[in-house]
Amino acid sequence: MLTKVKNWAKQLKRQVYVLYFAYKDPRTPLFAKIFTACVVAYAFSPIDLIPDFIPIFGYLDDIILIPLAIYFALKLIPKHILEECNLKAQTLLNNEKPKSWIAGTLIIVLWISAAIWLAVWFI
Repeated sequence: MLTKVKNWAKQLKRQVYVLYFAYKDPRTPLFAKIFTACVVAYAFSPIDLIPDFIPIFGYLDDIILIPLAIYFALKLIPKHILEECNLKAQTLLNNEKPKSWIAGTLIIVLWISAAIWLAVWFI
């Protein structure tokens, strides 16, 4: 059972990378790009629609919403583009993934700024 869940999670991760590459492809239709960008941003976002600490409901977006959004996004993208993006995603997953210290720093700065803003607002 645990092996199935791990394989499913790896497949979802790969599909998110496929969508990321499809979003960047200039041949992808505009509506598909917009929808795909939203799906990829939500999948990589540390903020969930329903926080994970809420029992049972906290993981519903991870288990139902993200896979469903990925499914529909993949249906919007032409097959020939998906094939190329699949190859790019597989190459990326086989190699060491680059780390973005700039993006990490930006996220930390945003969280600290939000915490300071809330503290000032409450005071």
